[in-house]
Order: sequence, then structure tokens, then C-alpha cells
Amino acid sequence: MISLNYRDSRPIYEQIKDELKKLIVTGALAAEERLPSVRTLATQLSINPNTIQRAYNELEGEGYIFSIPGKGSFATANAGTDDTKKRQLLEKIRELLAELRYLGTTQEELLALVKEETE
Repeated sequence: MISLNYRDSRPIYEQIKDELKKLIVTGALAAEERLPSVRTLATQLSINPNTIQRAYNELEGEGYIFSIPGKGSFATANAGTDDTKKRQLLEKIRELLAELRYLGTTQEELLALVKEETE
């Protein structure tokens, strides 16, 4: 389900958050599906439960999951469809495209990448 890369420069909680976000957005975790408990996931990944809790808190703040006290955390039905989040992601893409263009990437290479990722 989630794999961690200890050589990655990103903190562990961000890796967990990104992996869960990917599972939710791609539909691997269905809407309203219960996420593993903090303790269960911490045990599976052999890390501190506070790390999992931080990832869950940030995902909840971003609208990807919701929590019900005593029941657990669940994937939201409309994860990733927020207009503000969409604008933020588009801005990140613009920044990356500008950097890639500066590094000499051609328009054809960029279009091929977009086509490859959208098929």
C-alpha cells in the first residue's frame, strides 16, 4: 500500500501524505473508505504513530480525508476537486514548466510528457 524511501529528502510524514493522496485521487481508496488506524499503519510501516497522525492531520486540512471521532479516518468523495487546490497545482506546473524550459526542454518533449500522462 505505502512504501517509504529513507533516502528521500522529504520527511516521512510527507511521503505518507503523498502516497495516501495518490491512492485517494486515483480511486485505489474509494470514497468513504476507511483508512488504516494510526496505530495499525504505524505498526505496518515500523514508524512512530505521531508521524502518521501528522500526515492524517494535513490530509484532513487539505480536504482529502475526514475523521469521525471513535470511528476513524475516511477518504472524501470529492478529493482533489477543490478549485483552490486546482489553482495551486496549476501554478506549480507553470513553475516546473518554466524551469524545464530554462533547462532546455523542448516544447515537443513537454507535450509528449503531457500526452503520455493523460492517456
